[in-house]
Amino acid sequence: MKNSRSLEIGTGLFVLLGFAALAFLTTQLPGTSLKLGGSEGGYTVTARFDNIGDLKAGSPVTMAGVRIGRVESIRFDPKDYKAAVELRIEDQYKEIPEDSDASIQTAGLLGGKYIGIGPGGSETFLKQGGQIEFTQSAIVLESLINKFFANMASKGPENQTIEQKSEEPKAEEQK
Repeated sequence: MKNSRSLEIGTGLFVLLGFAALAFLTTQLPGTSLKLGGSEGGYTVTARFDNIGDLKAGSPVTMAGVRIGRVESIRFDPKDYKAAVELRIEDQYKEIPEDSDASIQTAGLLGGKYIGIGPGGSETFLKQGGQIEFTQSAIVLESLINKFFANMASKGPENQTIEQKSEEPKAEEQK
């Protein structure tokens, strides 16, 4: 009887630990604004994009593959009809050139979106409240596929393979 009781308590503790780990991991996802680990420092800059795809608040901001910050917030700017993305850059990365560019990139084929910053050559650096002027919007896979098929359809019969074109004269010669 005692052995069964200790097994039940052990199983219950294991399940409880599993739920606690799951709850912790959900707070660490890029799409959630709740983060554990204290207040974040750093400075914020803004970048405006024509299309952000499925970029989310909390997504990483990287430079040369190194995470230097995260996406703080995303809002629509009705004045210029663009998405204004606020980026929080960590304090240790204060020397990012002012003419740097920001692009929305994808982590793997089906991965989440993140912002990659390419360094500029300016002697002045981004500051609190600054803006990244040079941006490249997200590449939406569906629109690329649609453009490809529209292009292929507009070419018509010229789109034949070399073998198909070489067989046509042989068929005419046999007549």
